Amino acid sequence: MKSRLFLQIFGTYLFLILLTTLVVGLFVGQHMRGVLEDRIEEDLLTYARLIETGSSGGLKANLKTLAEISGSRITIIDAKGTVIADSEIVPPGTESHLNRPEIQEARVKGSGRSIRLSRTQNIDVMYAAIQSKTAIPGGYIRLSRPLNVIGESVRDLNQSLLVSILILGIVSILIAVIFAYRLAMPIKEMELFTEKLREGQAPGSLFIKGGGETQKLARNINYLVEELESRIRAANEEKGKVYAAFASMVEGVLVLDSRNHIETCNRAFSKMIGTRFGDIKNKTLMEAFRNIELQNAFDRFESTGEPLSREIHAGSTDPKILHVSISSIEGLPHEDRKTMLVFHDITMLKKLERMRADFVASVTHEIKTPLTAILGFIETLQEGAIEDRETARKFLEVIGRQAKRLNRLIDDLLVISNIELGEMKFYFEVLSLGEPLNTALSIMEIKAREKEIDISKDLPENLPLIRGDRDRLLQIFLNILDNAVKFNPRGGRIDIKAAERGGEVEVRISDSGPGIPQSEIPRLGERFYRVDKTRSRELGGTGLGLSIVKHLLIAQEGRMEIESRLGHGTTVILYFPMYKDISV
Repeated sequence: MKSRLFLQIFGTYLFLILLTTLVVGLFVGQHMRGVLEDRIEEDLLTYARLIETGSSGGLKANLKTLAEISGSRITIIDAKGTVIADSEIVPPGTESHLNRPEIQEARVKGSGRSIRLSRTQNIDVMYAAIQSKTAIPGGYIRLSRPLNVIGESVRDLNQSLLVSILILGIVSILIAVIFAYRLAMPIKEMELFTEKLREGQAPGSLFIKGGGETQKLARNINYLVEELESRIRAANEEKGKVYAAFASMVEGVLVLDSRNHIETCNRAFSKMIGTRFGDIKNKTLMEAFRNIELQNAFDRFESTGEPLSREIHAGSTDPKILHVSISSIEGLPHEDRKTMLVFHDITMLKKLERMRADFVASVTHEIKTPLTAILGFIETLQEGAIEDRETARKFLEVIGRQAKRLNRLIDDLLVISNIELGEMKFYFEVLSLGEPLNTALSIMEIKAREKEIDISKDLPENLPLIRGDRDRLLQIFLNILDNAVKFNPRGGRIDIKAAERGGEVEVRISDSGPGIPQSEIPRLGERFYRVDKTRSRELGGTGLGLSIVKHLLIAQEGRMEIESRLGHGTTVILYFPMYKDISV
């Protein structure tokens, strides 16, 4: 760009110099020719007037001498236009000169002049004539002189002028080169500066040496750059804030461009839909999701232009329930309009609502059953059965069992509620699982003896230590052992083993009960879920024991597995992480 700009500036100066030289040369040449012609004319007329003062006879006799003195050709013409004397030989039969321009002008004005090509000499000749009054009354004295002297003078002048112009041109060209270079350099620096700026580099400040308009322009550019950088920083800060807010939103956000194609989405939306829909950018909603509910909601928004909310179901294999809000992004021109769709994943909320409804129904059912029995027996007693002491005693025993069952149910519900709300206090300590397990066995020993159940245990003395809450561990073992005794037939067997397995302490409690179908095992631990509901209620179960065990294990970083087959008993496996003293 620098060389191109330099050549443009230099070419302009060179053209002006050449044009000026040409104009000056033409003007001076023409002016010089006119001045010389006027002088020759004046000189010829002066000699003609001097010749006019002589006599006719002396004029003819001294014509050649006068021609030599005047340096011109002298022609004497009478009133009729006939040449009567000439300083040069006149060919016979020369035509009349009366109609020659200089003669006609002299006849009218007293003197005349004309320039024309001489056929005899083949050069331009100036003719000057005066009308004679004394020497040749009524005739004309004409002097002529070739103008080749003027051509030679003009050529000499042009040569001198050309030399002067060449010298002046060389000097002017050098000045033009220097001036063009000094003018092009600041512009080149500005170009490089703005080019770096366009490419996103930090060019710093533009410094132009010297003064004048280029330096002022450089100061203005620096000011604009500082202002632009300030605005870019502010815009980047705002963009960063918006992007951070956009990326950290828990709601899924989808933005459509003016063509209703997906322009962008945030991280939450990508996690929400997973990889099931692939790359969705630059696609329409229907192309991306194939969801009629979503498309109908968007079409409704397009027709009304008002924000709207809908609940839609997405996916088929693992369906999600999404609450979508559709609205326009304000503050944009119509041709750049954008639409925002905000998605809330309410699948878990809906599931929790169903669980809550199921829980309320289950609690209501579980509480209503013993209450119905209690109220029924009380009404029977009130109606007269209390008079029969034996019947009254049996009814009161049933009422007592149902009341105890109701009390256990309430206690278990309070335990689960406290665990889930984080209100249950845990007091962790380092201990061996043998301690709470032996305590639980001693408590359950009487109930096992009543059913003639044989309990065997294999608890190594060097069992690794764990970190847990002693009372909650006891509660876990009591629930598991209570189920093992409760669902074991009379004369059954319970085996208890503990060992270290891969950094964990494993406790296996096996019974010889009826077992559990494989399809039912995944649901064990759900609230109020029983494999055999009738038998469980008869045995006084609340359906919350394994659910409590599961929650207490999670609180102590443990886990539970259940292995069982119909007719082959059930094994509950409890895993507890070994204690590692990080202070060592």
